[in-house]
Amino acid sequence: MGTAGVFEEHRSLLFTIAYEITGTVTDAEDVVQESFLRWSGVEAEAVQNPRAYLAKTVTRQALNSLRAAQRRREDYIGPWLPEPVVTAPDVAENAVLSESLSFAMLVVLETLSPDERAVFVLREVFDFPYAEIAEATDKSLAAVRQIASRAKAHVRARQPRFEVDVRRQKAVADRFLTALLGGDMQSLMDVLAPGAVLLSDGGGKVTAARKPVLGADNIVRFLAGIAKTPVPDMRVESLSLNGMPALIIYSGDRVDLVALVESSAEQVTGIYLVRNPDKLGAATRARSFRTFAPQGETFIGEGQ
Repeated sequence: MGTAGVFEEHRSLLFTIAYEITGTVTDAEDVVQESFLRWSGVEAEAVQNPRAYLAKTVTRQALNSLRAAQRRREDYIGPWLPEPVVTAPDVAENAVLSESLSFAMLVVLETLSPDERAVFVLREVFDFPYAEIAEATDKSLAAVRQIASRAKAHVRARQPRFEVDVRRQKAVADRFLTALLGGDMQSLMDVLAPGAVLLSDGGGKVTAARKPVLGADNIVRFLAGIAKTPVPDMRVESLSLNGMPALIIYSGDRVDLVALVESSAEQVTGIYLVRNPDKLGAATRARSFRTFAPQGETFIGEGQ
């Protein structure tokens, strides 16, 4: 198989790594393209482990991209949310991948340092050996183990885990979305958890809440205010984004807003509204995410 063929065989995996490290489709695509250009100058036959080599290349490029974006995100107006992406139904069948792609997890990953984020993604999502992670991040083996432990503890402390059947979570989310579309504020109040949180990302370019909206009462009032602003030629599509129930609201042919819903077995716990027009392009085109190679070589559980 030629150089290009080897790369294409791993493209979905590489895009998944880049997206989970950078949090944006645009940056992930740039990272994959830059990695391909670097790979094109390599004799593929001389590389004993193409997957490890390509993962290292993509990780380094993704880290460079994330570090460059750090200052822009610090100056961002309002909450910074990832770019939502369409995910195929099979993503939900991989519990690790589904959780790692969720908005709740990606928002938590934003609180990690770039090195912590890269190490956490490679270790916890893809189960890469520590030695490969050390090479990919230019860290010592001991340092990688320490970073991995610290990052894992940080994420566990901030990421709620609901051991709930996915169908039950979807049923709760559907109740919320139906009430939202129908303007039924009482049903919205009933389905929202008292401590629910709404994050809204407009990037300073469109109207959005500049601080988290906390609590069911405040969220209902906020959504009621949004409902009073008509959307010209509104069209609504229900689908799965980042492995979560979601709505896309169109104004004509233009995406106006994306809403993703996180829930427990009984109530909605998190709502993510993305309105920044720079982040809406990926919400209408499905992408392939993988934690393993197409030929069936599994990376999950491959050892230390």
